[in-house]
Amino acid sequence: MKILIRLVIFIRESWWLLVIAFLCQTATTGFSLAVPRLLGDGIDDVLSQGTRTGLIIAAGAILGALALRGAFAYGQTWFSQLVSQKTSYTIRNKLFNHLQKLSYSFHDQAQTGELMSRGTVDIAAVQMFFGNGLLGITQIVIMFTGVSWLLLSMDWKLALLCMTVVPLVGWRSIYFRRRLEPLWMKIQELMAALGTVLEESLTGVRIVKSFTREKEENQKFTTRATDLYNQQIGVARVMAVNAPFLLFLMTIPTALVIWYGGRQVITGDLTIGHVTQFILYLNMMLMPIRRLGFMVNMLSRTQMAGQRILEILDTQPAVLEKPDAVDLGRLKGQVTFENVSFSYDSTGPALEDISFNVQPGQLVALLGGSGSGKSTISKLISRFYDVTSGRITVDGTDIRDATLASLRRNVITCQQDIFLFSDTIRDNIAYGSVEADSDQVEVVAKAASLHDFVISLPEGYDTWVGERGITLSGGEKQRLAIARTLLMNPSILLLDDATSSVDAGTEHLIRQALGELIKDRTTFIITHRLPIIKNADLILLLDKGRIIEMGNHEELMAKEGHYYHTYQLQIAVSDDFIEDT
Repeated sequence: MKILIRLVIFIRESWWLLVIAFLCQTATTGFSLAVPRLLGDGIDDVLSQGTRTGLIIAAGAILGALALRGAFAYGQTWFSQLVSQKTSYTIRNKLFNHLQKLSYSFHDQAQTGELMSRGTVDIAAVQMFFGNGLLGITQIVIMFTGVSWLLLSMDWKLALLCMTVVPLVGWRSIYFRRRLEPLWMKIQELMAALGTVLEESLTGVRIVKSFTREKEENQKFTTRATDLYNQQIGVARVMAVNAPFLLFLMTIPTALVIWYGGRQVITGDLTIGHVTQFILYLNMMLMPIRRLGFMVNMLSRTQMAGQRILEILDTQPAVLEKPDAVDLGRLKGQVTFENVSFSYDSTGPALEDISFNVQPGQLVALLGGSGSGKSTISKLISRFYDVTSGRITVDGTDIRDATLASLRRNVITCQQDIFLFSDTIRDNIAYGSVEADSDQVEVVAKAASLHDFVISLPEGYDTWVGERGITLSGGEKQRLAIARTLLMNPSILLLDDATSSVDAGTEHLIRQALGELIKDRTTFIITHRLPIIKNADLILLLDKGRIIEMGNHEELMAKEGHYYHTYQLQIAVSDDFIEDT
């Protein structure tokens, strides 16, 4: 129930629409309740007076009541759907905005298909509740209360006799809901798992085809789909058993009315019109009870869907901005690590007691094997994660004391795994600087050796890039990402092996451009390319999260330590490659 209450809170911006829908519903119910009375009185008038006048008048009154009921029913449906659409719109946007705020640590663990399921299937279930369930519950209460009062006022003994079945129906409905809740939760989980398989298969379809794994992927999808099918059949089986049982219970009161009411008519204690009213009202009371099973089903599904949505909304970002965080403005670019340690999880430290100082405008090369901590350092500078201990400062300010927006305006990462949006080349370059004009876009494209390629395309900078940049080569995507980063004009530039996917000629052009563009900004480069390493002001050689050597090229070569041997090995490998080719 707490989950449903929390979901209802989202209506606060549309509460007046809900009030109008409720008033329309009340009027609809009122006119519905008037029809049996008009019909019963008309029948009694005809039987007592022997003329059709009363029946004609009753028929006219019934038509008028039905017309008014239809008008108010239209208002009820219209306004309830407005509430439903507005509320689901609010929840959907809130969920998406919250996902954008969650830290890297959350997205490291979350599955895309699972999140998409919560943002689509689960919100659709909640939307149905706001459109039909919320007012449906009140309608059941109003209708049942109104009919019960009318029945008791007509013949309290017969009414109480018919109502003996109501507690049994209520118990069965509660029992039914408890049976359905875990089943619906499992269905939601299976739908999310199926969505994950679908998303991964479609995203990696080229890998699937390259390794001829179509059969295995089909089997994986079929297995998930079969699990979902079996679970849904299980729910259908429970519902199939419950529906006939409830229908049987609901026929008992009708039989009692025919038996007891018929005897009352014979004795003259009730009229035929009253019995007719009683049967019609009884059916009206049974209608909401019949809907009770559907409402229980909807509530169960909404409960599960709401729980999954609220789990996301209740998740707090691991990286939080202080209430009194300061705006950094334009940084000079000094970066200092002071005894920094960091761990992604409890398995072990990714960085341990890291200390170094970088002056504005310096070029820093980060070297080390896989898992040594190179990329972790760049992620900590951008504050995608918070340090476990120690601190990181930029221009003397602890990055935890700065606003995230001002920090990330100054610190830009050109990542190894490049993501491009389904948009034009121009808009992809200007993604972080939407106010940039065409001339500025072309300047950075030239700096990244991309301009000549772009203008050779039929539509130039207006060429549409396919999903994830699939229409571009690896080198072209890399150069576009470099141009996008340069357009932001950061004070601190982080290049994660940014030239790894380009050929030697293109790399030379990019290196020349970068040589001019990094003069006034601090630059960290994760690379194994020898020319870049030799020109670095500071080289950090890492191993298992520790700095094992630090200095410039000449200093480290003079030590003849790990860096010296690594450098000599790279030269030897490069010479062997040249000889072989």
